[in-house]
Amino acid sequence: MTHATSDLMIPAAMPPAPVVFTLEEVNALLPRLKELMAVQMGRRSEIEGKLERLAGLLGTLPDTIEIEERDPSHVRDLKRDLVENVEVYQSSWREIEALGVVLKDARAGLVDFYGHVDGKAVWLCWKFGEETVMHYHDLDQGFAGRRPIEATLRHRHLN
Repeated sequence: MTHATSDLMIPAAMPPAPVVFTLEEVNALLPRLKELMAVQMGRRSEIEGKLERLAGLLGTLPDTIEIEERDPSHVRDLKRDLVENVEVYQSSWREIEALGVVLKDARAGLVDFYGHVDGKAVWLCWKFGEETVMHYHDLDQGFAGRRPIEATLRHRHLN
């Protein structure tokens, strides 16, 4: 696929190839990921609390957070704070994804990593609060399709 720019044909940028992790690589990444995820979960909780406060002040939660001149100053301040907090929250997910992590559910802290089991591409699945990666599932399945990585499987088939 190409994009036309005047007389030039520029090839469309190919998405970067996903990082494929071994189980050992994922588990080595977890200490840093746990720190980043703990901060994100705290940010989310703080944002949700501020949204509740805003809904209480306005009588309902607006669909979008727009700072309006007619808002009382304390409402404008809260909206401004919310916008800033959401921007930091979103950019921090991009930082986490830059590690090669695929975010599946921000609320639950659920992430996947590309990996292999028995030579087949799978998701190595981790949820915030778990000590190590202990589950995997097929690429076309979600959390409900998780299967345990048994000790014998760890040694014989992964990587």
